[in-house]
Amino acid sequence: MPPSSSSSAPSRATVLIIDDEAAIRESLRMILEFEGYRVEEAGSGPQALARVGDRVPDAAILDIKMPEMDGLELLRAFRERGYDMPVLMISGHADVQTAVEATRRGAYDFFEKPLQRERVLLALRNAVEAARLKADVRSSRREVAEELIGASLAMRRLRETIERAAPTPATVLVTGESGTGKELVARALHVGSPRRDRALVQVNCAAIPEDLIESELFGHEKGSFTGAVRRQTGKFVAADGGTIFLDEIGDMSARTQAKVLRVLQSGEVEPVGAERTSIVDVRVIAATHRDLEGEIAAGRFREDLFYRLNVIPVRTPALRERLEDVPLLVDYFVRRYAEQNNYRGKSFAPEAITHLQALPWKGNIRELKNLVERLLILSPGDVIGRDD
Repeated sequence: MPPSSSSSAPSRATVLIIDDEAAIRESLRMILEFEGYRVEEAGSGPQALARVGDRVPDAAILDIKMPEMDGLELLRAFRERGYDMPVLMISGHADVQTAVEATRRGAYDFFEKPLQRERVLLALRNAVEAARLKADVRSSRREVAEELIGASLAMRRLRETIERAAPTPATVLVTGESGTGKELVARALHVGSPRRDRALVQVNCAAIPEDLIESELFGHEKGSFTGAVRRQTGKFVAADGGTIFLDEIGDMSARTQAKVLRVLQSGEVEPVGAERTSIVDVRVIAATHRDLEGEIAAGRFREDLFYRLNVIPVRTPALRERLEDVPLLVDYFVRRYAEQNNYRGKSFAPEAITHLQALPWKGNIRELKNLVERLLILSPGDVIGRDD
């Protein structure tokens, strides 16, 4: 029979089967290979440790009762050595105490023999996907941490604020000049939050025409306005359970501001042309380069919305306020450009760095990044000097 969509293998996943009975290993191998898994085998604990030492699998299926080293001992050895792949335990002599102990030591799931094929396949698929998602989150955290470059006092304070604010559900308002990394701050806040496994939906409020932004944010019903040929789900609904990043919120119209305020107050979203509202659970991070208090005084921004957004204020420092970070940023941009474009990197002479630190940087980090890439492409030598 063909593999079911509910249990087919995650792409290119490798499973290590660890059991001292060859017949059990062969039976599991046939089932898993039919479902699309790559399978490796080990007949003992020491053999399994050697295999994992060569290459860590995406998951392991481990028998508890084995000679030399039983499954619980092997599971403990895996964790002590830093192997964090999900492990599914199996036993023909199971009891509640054994299952509890296996879970305490980090087993993903526990099954009694004879094994129920569909249940094992479903648990295995979920285990592999959860582990990959966890790895993606770790990778995203590393990327965000690497991109928030700087050892200056201003950057240390920014990272401390992000670290404290990220785990909370509080609304955050990120302010700062264009090119200072407000989007990176939003990503760092999301990745560090309990919502990290859900969507981060980004909306550039300045890039959407005023007559379309309500539809973009809240959705619309078919026929609700000219051109609405189908029903559209809004960004707030798409971000349900996760985070929405409203970039350049200072450019939002007064009518849209009122509807955003309603979402913040009650969680209610009303699509354009809809008769009913829906409730969403969304963390809001907003950003702007504008002086919102000045916009309030001029009557262009709602004061009540400002206070709803400004629960945790975060300011991204301008590059001219952290010039000691220029050498670190230049080094990062050189390495990243070389890696992404298979390009031989160049170095910057000390006098070139000194000159860069003396510039006004009205475009901030974005301007520096563009200049570094331009110099890498156009400068003729391997060392970029002040004249370049």
